Parts: sequence; structure tokens; C-alpha cells
Amino acid sequence: MSSSDVVRFRHSQAILVAAVIAFIGALPLANARWYLAPVLLVPLAVGVWAWRAGTDADGRELRLRALAGQRRIGWDHVVELATDPRGRAVARLDDGQQVLLPAVRGTDLPRLVSSTGQSLPSRTD
Repeated sequence: MSSSDVVRFRHSQAILVAAVIAFIGALPLANARWYLAPVLLVPLAVGVWAWRAGTDADGRELRLRALAGQRRIGWDHVVELATDPRGRAVARLDDGQQVLLPAVRGTDLPRLVSSTGQSLPSRTD
């Protein structure tokens, strides 16, 4: 499957910009005393998370990416896609487990389903 067939969901890039600004703002503090240098790790970790975390979907699987590591879930293990009370997308798996899909909102579910090559059932009101 080509990379053009992959649907990618990522968090807002404004988080990455905020992490860069926080890193620059923390430099004077980190330079004041040597034991304050680890303060720089916080905006650095947030920046890496904002750049990396999200959900990739194609016709074969979902790939959930976090700050460190990823999890692959085949579509054959997904029983249901739904939203939680906060409007985030959740996948219910065949073993009963519910998995939050990073960076996917409930309004993104039709685009996520279309990545499988299937269509949503039409509504009859």
C-alpha cells in the first residue's frame, strides 16, 4: 500500500510552537544553576510528543503512535468505532478493550472509516 493511501491524524502544530517557545523561555532558568538544566526536558518532551503522536490508518491496520513506541491494530480486531463523552474517537476491540485513538476526534470518524476502503452505511431517518 502506498503512503498516499494512509490517512494521518496529528495534534495541532500549535502545541509544537508552544513547546519551542517554552524551551527558549526555560533557557535562562536552566543556565542559572546546573541542577536546573533538566527543566529543559519538559518542553523538549512535549515538542517530540506533538511532532510524533497521532493515528495512522490504512486498509490493513491502525497505527497508534505515542511519545515513545507505537501500537498496531488490525482492522479485523476492531469491533466498533465510537466517541467518548469528550468527543474523542475510541476503538472497541474484539477482546472487549477500548483504545483511545490519539488526535482523532469524533468528527473525523467518517474519514477514518474511508481509509479502510469501505463506506459508511447510509442513514435512514
